[in-house]
Formats: sequence, C-alpha cells, structure tokens
Amino acid sequence: MVPPEPPPSPVDSVLDLAPVVPVLVVPDASAAVPLARALAGAGLRAVEVTLRTPAALEAIRAIADQVPEAVVGAGTVIAPEQVAAAVAAGARFLVGPGWTQGLLAATRGCPVPFLPGVSTASEVVALLERGVREMKFFPAQAAGGTAYLRSLAGPLPQARFLPTGGIGPANAAEYLSLPNVACVGGSWMAPADAVAAGDWARIEALARAAAGIRGPASAQV
Repeated sequence: MVPPEPPPSPVDSVLDLAPVVPVLVVPDASAAVPLARALAGAGLRAVEVTLRTPAALEAIRAIADQVPEAVVGAGTVIAPEQVAAAVAAGARFLVGPGWTQGLLAATRGCPVPFLPGVSTASEVVALLERGVREMKFFPAQAAGGTAYLRSLAGPLPQARFLPTGGIGPANAAEYLSLPNVACVGGSWMAPADAVAAGDWARIEALARAAAGIRGPASAQV
C-alpha cells in the first residue's frame, strides 16, 4: 500500500518565496485554480486571496487542493473567527491590513504564519515586543512609501516588511531595494478584465515580468 502524502508543511517565511505577492480579489471561485496556476507557473508562488468576497474561502480551498505548486494565503484577515476558517480552508499564511489584541490572540499557536499590517513606528515596536518580526506595511504609498520604510531600517533593523498599497511595476524595484523589504504585494499582474475573460496567458506574462523585478544590486543586503 502506498502511504498517504503528508500535508503541506508550514511556510517558514512567505516573504522569501518571490519578490512579488499577488493580492487577489476573487469574485468567482471557478477562476481560482487557473489563476493560481498562471501566477505560480510564472514564478509567483505565494498567492494571497483576500477575504473580501463570499467566494474567497472556496477559492482558497480549491487552490490548496488543486495547485500544489502555489502557496495560498488569506488576506484581509481582520476578525479572530476568520483565522480558523482560513486555516481550515487550506491557507498557509495569513495577512491583515492591521492588527488588534484579539486578532493576535487568535493567531497565537496558529499552525501558519500571520503578517499583521502596520503603518507607524509605534505599531512596529509593539509587534517586535510581542515577538513578531515580519509585517505588512499598509497602505504603503499613502503611509510614507520608501522614504518612511528607509527611516525605519536604522532604529528597527529586525523588522522585515511586505509593503502593499499603491505599488506597481513602476515603483516595485524601488521598494525592493530597501534592506528591510523582502517582497512587495500588488494586484497589477492579475487585472480584473483579464481574470473575467479567462486570459491566463496575459496574466502569466504579467506575472513573469513581476517575478523578474529586483531592486538595484548595490542596495541589496
């Protein structure tokens, strides 16, 4: 008898999977699998499905079951009860636009990593005090962009960020050049019209270009 395959192992750090994490709003779960295959096949292994539509958990479940090359996560996690629901659906990481004591408590002991959202130095310090080292910086452009993140790198070098919000192909490399930025999040590689039309070839081409974005070599650490 062939032994059953073990479940996927937890993701140690989603920040190290690819330079760009696609942030997806999936209105129809039937698009989830071909969308994830196009993104992962182009080199964007981490796929964040935001919990903004009724189809989100079904989409996460479908990707987890049918696209083993992708590491699917749940985004826009804002309530404690969403933590268990997302993990049960197969999410291998969780991302929030912010955080509360209740949300952190719900993720304590969670089998998958949680990236809480921050936009101020005080929030970063508060999370570091609680042992959290990896965070989402949101909304990145509106909260100060690369200048703000560069200012945080000196006094808070132990914090690593996934900036999201207002980031696209024109400025992604600038973010990736910062020593405290491991990857960025965005949705430009999965435009809504391409998803609606099932234009997976277009999405794969955009994702391949995104996977090739790097910051200037001289600025990397």
